[in-house]
Amino acid sequence: MTSAGSDSDISDSGINVCVANFDEALERLALARGIDFTTPNTEVLEAALRVMETSSGLDALYARVPVIEASGVFVSSDWDHPAILRPALAVRTLRQGTPAFTAIEALSELRLLAVAMGDYLHPEISAEQARNLLTQVTALNLDLLSGQMSEADRERPQGLGHVVSSLYLYLLNRLGYASILDSLVHEVERLLAQRPIQTDSIKQMVSQIAKCLFDPEIETSGMDRAAALVSALFGPTPGSRDDPGFAVYGERLAIMDESALSEEAQAFASAMHGTGMVSAYHPLLLRYLRGNHDSLIARALGLSITGNDVLQSYRQIVLKLIDEVVHPETCQAVYGLAMFLERGALFTPAVAAGLWRQMQLKVCPVACDRLSAVFGDAQPPRVYLLAGVLSLLGQPLGVGQGNNPTCQSVIGLSMWSFNDADFLLQLVAWAARDDDVVMRFEGQYINSQYLEAGLAKQPPIDVDPVSLILAPHLDRIYGEMGRLCGVRDDDLHRWINPEMYGWWVGYGFLSVISRATGKISAYEAFIRHFYASYHPYYNGNIPVVHPQPAGIAVTDSGGRFVGRHAITILRVNLDQEGEIRVYFFNPNNDSGQDWGQGINCSTEGNGERHGEASLPFPEFASRLCVFHYDPRELGDLAVIPEADVTRTTELGRGSWASSYE
Repeated sequence: MTSAGSDSDISDSGINVCVANFDEALERLALARGIDFTTPNTEVLEAALRVMETSSGLDALYARVPVIEASGVFVSSDWDHPAILRPALAVRTLRQGTPAFTAIEALSELRLLAVAMGDYLHPEISAEQARNLLTQVTALNLDLLSGQMSEADRERPQGLGHVVSSLYLYLLNRLGYASILDSLVHEVERLLAQRPIQTDSIKQMVSQIAKCLFDPEIETSGMDRAAALVSALFGPTPGSRDDPGFAVYGERLAIMDESALSEEAQAFASAMHGTGMVSAYHPLLLRYLRGNHDSLIARALGLSITGNDVLQSYRQIVLKLIDEVVHPETCQAVYGLAMFLERGALFTPAVAAGLWRQMQLKVCPVACDRLSAVFGDAQPPRVYLLAGVLSLLGQPLGVGQGNNPTCQSVIGLSMWSFNDADFLLQLVAWAARDDDVVMRFEGQYINSQYLEAGLAKQPPIDVDPVSLILAPHLDRIYGEMGRLCGVRDDDLHRWINPEMYGWWVGYGFLSVISRATGKISAYEAFIRHFYASYHPYYNGNIPVVHPQPAGIAVTDSGGRFVGRHAITILRVNLDQEGEIRVYFFNPNNDSGQDWGQGINCSTEGNGERHGEASLPFPEFASRLCVFHYDPRELGDLAVIPEADVTRTTELGRGSWASSYE
């Protein structure tokens, strides 16, 4: 391993001095933090940077990962909990952060590498999780892996650009290009299988894959899956295969005959539905077909008989939507439009009327500023918002909260787009036009405009356009409903959820945590009620008719309690192996999570529809702490097998519930 830059010529004695100074700084920090855990780690980070500048410095730091962790370098910082680290933030910290932030991020990634390679066992993150995180971070820095540095990297003070470049070359030497690219492709495919609305970071990963595939210095033979992803994004059709640019592609469209246009339409649709990504060339085709070859629009959207029936029945509004919202900058809305038509929601008259209103809506200055700040000004703010509306209506399970404490608001967005789209459109109109939302709680009107911030103290930025505008209002209203509840004898979600989300929320309610004591109460009875309410073998085979909000206790890969989280139960069905599974919506942007005790949330391969997570019934029930149900459809509690109740409660008591008992 050789680091670029003048410091690579430091003598062995100089290297030894740097490492010795680092060791001494670590020792002093460990002693100081034993007395006061808030002692600054500045000296250690400065010494670490000097070690990183030497030719074998990264090897020396890698060998000291356990000592670095034990000394408390990461204590009282986000890096103390590696499972919550975000790849996009890591990229900014490494390449744009201060020297201290770059140093601690580099040490954290060396620690992740040690965990991924099996050289260090961390209590909060598994080897697989560490590798996935490194894969995503590496994906966003693949330009460095090819040995290139931008001018901004080269000009960073204290040689930080060279340090970061050396770090990624070090990761490459340990993991290997084939391993990184293969893992990256797998990670991209895994994320896309969940069909998220937000795909910008995934498309960034694919862009970096493309750079590697076309770099002659990098061996990428046999990377057919990688090439397929790149093709789907940058050239999925005969006319766009060489990624010619928008102007040239437009000229090619103008001279294509009906047969060639039909082939283009089919290829775009196949790539879109196959991956969930939309090429920026796709809107150019749709806009060209509009008015010239309208009969090919259904093919370009990849519509089934159902979707085509909606298109023909509501032709005027669909064509108007294409005119208004389909642009290269909003290309992902094409998939939202296609899936919206497939869902048949336009056959509800109020939805069509709501969309007409949305297209004519005058967005208030506050909402305009927020949309422009996040999505830019290539298109007017109202276009980005309309694109977000289409994506949400087409992909109710694709909405995510980003790194924000707004799970209650996001499950509402998902439920309404799934089940009550005209109400969602009303909420969007209020928030975007009037900068407020009005709801009722037990007969009392609540106006979001006059409320203080809820759980989210700052407006979210890493979310889709609808969440950006609407979630802050919903978050404030949810908090106000809790305040209006005052002191009651049960979990406040019992009263808030039906008022917030809709009439379909079951009025039966159980919480396993006693409001009075804060401890687990009647755990076995709680689990029996859940089986009798939701398990088809014991509830008379009654399906889940409407999504039901529920609360889970999230645990890490070691089974330790992380926090409570809102999800929705979507359905309970047999999987391909004949096992009863709970299929649910998790408003995190990635639902594939390891909750410890061998409980791994599945997002594909077990009968999941796009955007669903699933677990075997007992495993899901073991993390449940709150649920709604219909008391009139409750099965016979006496027939629930004792073995199932015991297994479920043992899983719970062996993990999150231990902190409540």
